[in-house]
Amino acid sequence: MPEEVQKRFDEIHTTPMGIDRIKRNLTLTCQDSAVVDWCKAKIAAPESKFVLKGKNWYITSGSAVFTLNKYSMTLITAKKR
Repeated sequence: MPEEVQKRFDEIHTTPMGIDRIKRNLTLTCQDSAVVDWCKAKIAAPESKFVLKGKNWYITSGSAVFTLNKYSMTLITAKKR
């Protein structure tokens, strides 16, 4: 995990619309309150790959790709790859 992300890892969050989008795209059945923790666990996995493009980090972990805004640490979306 890049140092920039690691230092601000606890700041990772999303919006209510982000929760809906992530759950729909990844077909998650967990409670809304667990979505960010689930995503953070995937992002923190040792096999995760990080690519910075402009203002966003694209993080590939398992069968998902997460989009994380580098400035606000907002999880914008997650998609199956």
